[in-house]
Amino acid sequence: MTYTLYIGNKRYSSWSMRPWVLLKALNIPFEEKLVFFGSDLTDQRREFLTFSPSGKVPCLFDGEASAVIFDSLAIVEYIAEEFPAAWPSDKLARAFARCAAAEMHSGFGGIRTDCSMNVALRIELGTPSEALQKDIDRLNQLFKEGISKFGGPWLAGKEFTAVDAFYAPIASRCKTFGIQLDGAAGEYLDRLFEHPAVKAWVEEGITEAGILTRLEEDSIGGRKVLKNLGEQQMLDFLGL
Repeated sequence: MTYTLYIGNKRYSSWSMRPWVLLKALNIPFEEKLVFFGSDLTDQRREFLTFSPSGKVPCLFDGEASAVIFDSLAIVEYIAEEFPAAWPSDKLARAFARCAAAEMHSGFGGIRTDCSMNVALRIELGTPSEALQKDIDRLNQLFKEGISKFGGPWLAGKEFTAVDAFYAPIASRCKTFGIQLDGAAGEYLDRLFEHPAVKAWVEEGITEAGILTRLEEDSIGGRKVLKNLGEQQMLDFLGL
């Protein structure tokens, strides 16, 4: 088996983070191809189309099967064909995990819009918008439901699976913007952020060189930056 995973910047790319974290958590060997986002979106798309049919990341190549899978959820399902541990073994837990992963894949527009991922910054959120508060409430509900039904410590039971990988960017976003969840939901979020695979992604993203003004401005959104964990990378970017 020869997996190659194309990803975007670890600092910004929540979509890329999900399959990367899952592969790392399950100790599945793969080659990482990091392709930085560009300052010009047309040029970026042209470059990404050289390896991804959608012009987006992540994109998984399976060299043995000559397969190209270019959607994060489809990548997870493809990995699960060979590595069933990607999903919970229990039927009900697996169904819940798939539902929760699909909800993350297509929903949570408030947090995507108001809290763009930037693993290196700590930003003062201010008063959440109505859409963001709705998403925060749903995360509280969803996480508590999973932990209560399946006993934890992970969202669908004892083992870290794809559904946890799908919510890893949420853990990062909540750290960036100081979003707190309640009780068991908050404990789960902290546990998720401290998972070795999640920590590895975040730490590599902090020290990454590929900083983009447009993505920095998008994540800050005119709000106060409380801390920049990648200060040296930012100074290098600014030429200081």
